[in-house]
Amino acid sequence: MLDAKTKIDIRRFDTLGHANHGWLDARHHFSFASYYDPARMGWGAIRVWNDDIIAAKAGFPPHPHSDMEIITYVRTGAITHQDSLGNTGRTAAGDVQVMSAGSGVRHSEFNVEDEATTIFQIWVEPTTKGGEPNWGAKPFPKDGRTGQFTVLASGFAEDTDALKIRAEARVLATTLSAGESVTHEVGPGRHAYLVPATGALTIDGTTVNARDGVALSAGTVTITATEDAEIVLVDAA
Repeated sequence: MLDAKTKIDIRRFDTLGHANHGWLDARHHFSFASYYDPARMGWGAIRVWNDDIIAAKAGFPPHPHSDMEIITYVRTGAITHQDSLGNTGRTAAGDVQVMSAGSGVRHSEFNVEDEATTIFQIWVEPTTKGGEPNWGAKPFPKDGRTGQFTVLASGFAEDTDALKIRAEARVLATTLSAGESVTHEVGPGRHAYLVPATGALTIDGTTVNARDGVALSAGTVTITATEDAEIVLVDAA
């Protein structure tokens, strides 16, 4: 449903692609694996946004990637990473890991915890293909982003505190108390996609529930929490 005035396109949670493999219960905001919707192939350089629930003691065995920036935002629990570059790391709730697949890398992602882990996994197309792959992770305490967007990952040099990606994109997050608002400007030629991990909100008066997706076109929007909310937003070319 495209609102020309506010340039908001909402993808309700119950309309997302769905695949339940037992150990993995996945929702797909964009076409992915066996889910195909020609109207949801991506949004600008944002190619994948998966909402995954990974069972305890389960995960993704080693598999290859190339020419993609892969950002994992851990909502609850923790994810443990291992790759062919020799990197290993555990990323816990609220924290972020990024992998620039570059010319090619193999990695595994496992939930070694005793409870389910929930993540957003986001893929953004890189500005240029190839290059040496790399991986990084960083804690981002939720109390450090209350009431304002914090840049978690970025391809822009001025975002010195963010994890680096090779795309003209920013991954941002905020936590809002009920009644709080933030604004976000989507520049000309840019594409933003927003998902509340928890809570509910309005965007220029339009109601958005937890785990709904919202595609935003050029312009400035006001985001107001109607319940305490945790929000992730990607702004890309």
